[in-house]
Amino acid sequence: MDLFVVDAFTDQPFTGNPAAVCLLESAPDLSWMQRIAGEMNLSETAFIHPRRDGFALRWFTPAVEVELCGHATLASAHILWEAGVLAEDRPAIFDTLSGRLTCRREGAWIQMNFPALHTVETSPPDALLDGLRVDPIYVGFTGCRWLVELNDETAVRKSRPDFGRLAELDVAHVIITAQSESPDFDFVSRYFAPGAGIPEDPVTGSAHCALGPYWQAKLGMTDFRAYQASARGGVVTVSVRSDRVFLGGQAVTISRAELADSCRRPIS
Repeated sequence: MDLFVVDAFTDQPFTGNPAAVCLLESAPDLSWMQRIAGEMNLSETAFIHPRRDGFALRWFTPAVEVELCGHATLASAHILWEAGVLAEDRPAIFDTLSGRLTCRREGAWIQMNFPALHTVETSPPDALLDGLRVDPIYVGFTGCRWLVELNDETAVRKSRPDFGRLAELDVAHVIITAQSESPDFDFVSRYFAPGAGIPEDPVTGSAHCALGPYWQAKLGMTDFRAYQASARGGVVTVSVRSDRVFLGGQAVTISRAELADSCRRPIS
């Protein structure tokens, strides 16, 4: 049972979004995975094991299992190629709670094929506005997260949410976004998930499944270069194609360890 830590959506160590990746031979016990994720205490820990035509992949925050995670998928594909489990010209194919996801290497970048998430404009609940402490120009809901557009990039970067108030939302997962003021990027964002035990996620691939279609409708573009403006920061390329979103990013391995015998649970 090899356990890796990978910084995703970056080419520099100690930036981007760190994810743990646990390589397994077969399906583990769910409670064991949750305990490992709690021990790692990163926004997500990924667990992968081989299947006949690909790999099973599941993601856990320190508190709960999640249905879709971009940066830990990127980290998992990166490790499969780097560790020699997959040849670099072979795609990484994952079966997940969000269906089949495919990753491919494109030079130093990894491209992920994810489902598009569409946003419906919605009246904001009080806990959302009170928690963000901002004046939005748009509020929408995807069914699994809120998307809030602010006036400008400065408002996104300076936002200081009340996470306790946001946690009162029935769905306490919130994206804030604005057009970028830099010519290097098309839009910026930040992501808050107190409902999953993550006050602010450094770089959130799955959020861009909603951000891509939203900015496509607003700007009439299909291809974007985005920046998630957390303290660590990270770069995501986004291409919207019908009901799919292709997310691109880079990754850097930070550490590799082997779980001690006392930490290994029987494999179910």
